[in-house]
Amino acid sequence: MTVTVAPTVTDVPARDADEIRRGELSAFLRSRRERIAPEQVGVTHNGRRRTPGLRREEVAQLAGVGVGVTWYTWLEQGRDIKVSDQVLEAIARTLLLDRDERAHLFTLAGSSDQEVANECAAVSPQLRAVLARLAPYPACVQNGKYDLLAYNRSYARLIGDLDELPLESRNCMWLLFTDPLWRKVLVNWEDGAARMVANLRGLMVDHVSEPSWKSFVSRLRAASPEFADLWAKHDVRGIENKEKRYRQRDVGLLRMDVTNTWLAPRPGTRLLLYTPADAETGRRLVKLANLIGEGS
Repeated sequence: MTVTVAPTVTDVPARDADEIRRGELSAFLRSRRERIAPEQVGVTHNGRRRTPGLRREEVAQLAGVGVGVTWYTWLEQGRDIKVSDQVLEAIARTLLLDRDERAHLFTLAGSSDQEVANECAAVSPQLRAVLARLAPYPACVQNGKYDLLAYNRSYARLIGDLDELPLESRNCMWLLFTDPLWRKVLVNWEDGAARMVANLRGLMVDHVSEPSWKSFVSRLRAASPEFADLWAKHDVRGIENKEKRYRQRDVGLLRMDVTNTWLAPRPGTRLLLYTPADAETGRRLVKLANLIGEGS
């Protein structure tokens, strides 16, 4: 299953960007509606149907959005209308969207996916306090699918600024293959990418039937030919402690040892701590923390 990925719109005027986003939303809603057989959602029908999947009026009725088929038609046509999170939730439920598709819907509609926010909120305040106290060493909490659930400012500024990204885009695997800055900053990107894809295949063994994992892999394969090629090799590796190097834009080369501490049964949530592999990196991490106000 492939989810359409919205094009990059940072280099076009805001009005054109909104039109592109609404066009992507229109195509996405139509494709999700047309894939659902009426009997999947309890809709009875007699005779032949010209429309594949559900009709627009059936989606509106099942969603119970309270505004009728005209409103849903406008939404699917990409008109400039305001959409509430409650309505998006109802549509996602009606169209049987998995987590990744749901996040995609909320993003295209100009909203934030509450389910992603809820998962991040599940990281306890105590653990977040630990992350903050680990400064100047970068540290983060990831789940098995490489979603970044929490991190300190030192980690956020290793590559760009994670806080500027929407929650659903804060995923190390996604950024590794779709964000040019990650390719530029990570030393030995090719080796790291191959290792992470092999890690993901190993982690997926317990999730092969879960729609959200399958959709995530499909999105990556559609967005990155390099990921698709690596995925097709079927290489498998377990998560391991390792050294990673970054060309950080403010302080230069950082050589760090990455330690994984599992917070749940493997391959679940884990805490990653980045400690300096040499004295110069230690000094540069202190400099970076001071630059961003993290303290030493």
